[in-house]
Amino acid sequence: MQRREFITLLGGSAAWAGPLAARAQNSNKLPRIGFLGSGTAAAQGQWVAAFLQRLRELGWIDGRNLTIEYRWAEGSSDRAAELAAEFVRLKVDVIVTYANPMVVATKKATSVIPIVFAAAADPLGTGLVASLARPGSNVTGLSVQNTELAGKHLELLRELIPELRRLAIMANVGNSASVLEMREVQAAAHAIGIEVATLEIRRAEDIAAAFEEAKGRADALYVCIDTVLFSNRIRVSTLAIGAHLPTMLSNREFVAAGGLMSYGPSFPDLFRRAGDHVDKILRGAKPGDIPVEQPTKFDLVINLTTAKAIGLEVPPTLLGRADEVIE
Repeated sequence: MQRREFITLLGGSAAWAGPLAARAQNSNKLPRIGFLGSGTAAAQGQWVAAFLQRLRELGWIDGRNLTIEYRWAEGSSDRAAELAAEFVRLKVDVIVTYANPMVVATKKATSVIPIVFAAAADPLGTGLVASLARPGSNVTGLSVQNTELAGKHLELLRELIPELRRLAIMANVGNSASVLEMREVQAAAHAIGIEVATLEIRRAEDIAAAFEEAKGRADALYVCIDTVLFSNRIRVSTLAIGAHLPTMLSNREFVAAGGLMSYGPSFPDLFRRAGDHVDKILRGAKPGDIPVEQPTKFDLVINLTTAKAIGLEVPPTLLGRADEVIE
C-alpha cells in the first residue's frame, strides 16, 4: 500500500464524530450492523460487495472497527421476522435490509434500532416512511421507483413486440409493493389499449398454476417486483420459456436467470449508496432526518439466448441501447 493511500485510510478510520464511534473507542465494543438479506448470500453477493466497498471507502472495515452479522431469509417473510427479532436481541446498532417484506418485518421488530433499506419499492406509498424528505422514524434508505417505471416497461415491451395486444401480469398479492405495481401496470396497459390478465400468487407453489392460467391469454408476461418471485426466478424464467412468453422484469438478476428483458435501477449502485446512510447513522445522524433517496443509475439488460429460445428477434435499435446483452 502506498503511503498516501495508507494515510487516507487511517484518516477515514479515525475521523469518527458520532456517539456510536465514541462508544466504540471508550468501551472497545465495535459498532455492529445486522444485515438481513431477502434471498441467499450466493445470489446477492454482488450487492453486498458494493455495500462493503463503500463502507471501506468511508473508513469502516468489518472486523477492524465494525462488526457485521449476516442473516438470510431465503424469500420467506416468516423467516425474516425471526431474523429481525434475533438482531433486536443481539442489540445491533443498525439493521440493513432490502425488499419491502423484509423492511416490514424489521420495522415490526423494532421502533428504536435504526433501519436502512438499500432498495424498497415505493416506500411512501406502502407506508414504510411518513415522508421521503423526512422519514420521521427509525427507517430510511433508497427507493427503486418500481411503480413509476410501469409506463417505461410497457414502452420497451411494445418496441420489442409491436403487435403486443394481451399482457399477463404476475404479482404476489401478499406484498403491498407488488400490488401497487400491478395496478400501475394495469392502468398503463389499459391507456394504450392492451388487454390485461392478472396472475396472482402468494407462495412459490402458486407459480406453476399461474402459468397454466396464462395459457392462450397473453403475448408477454410482466413480473412485478417481489421476494418470492425473485427467489424463484429460475423457475419463473424456465416456465416462461416453455410457454414462449417474453418476460419484462425489474432487475438484471432475473434476466441472468433466463428472463428476457429488464429495466430498472442498478442494485449494486443502490447498495453502494446505502453505505452512505449507514455511515451517517454511525456518526450520529438520526435515520428519521436522512431523506429517502431515489435511484440515479438505470440499466436495460437483454438476454439474447432467451430471445432465440422463444423465437423472438430483438430489434437492433433496442439492442443498441442495452447496457448489457447476455448471450
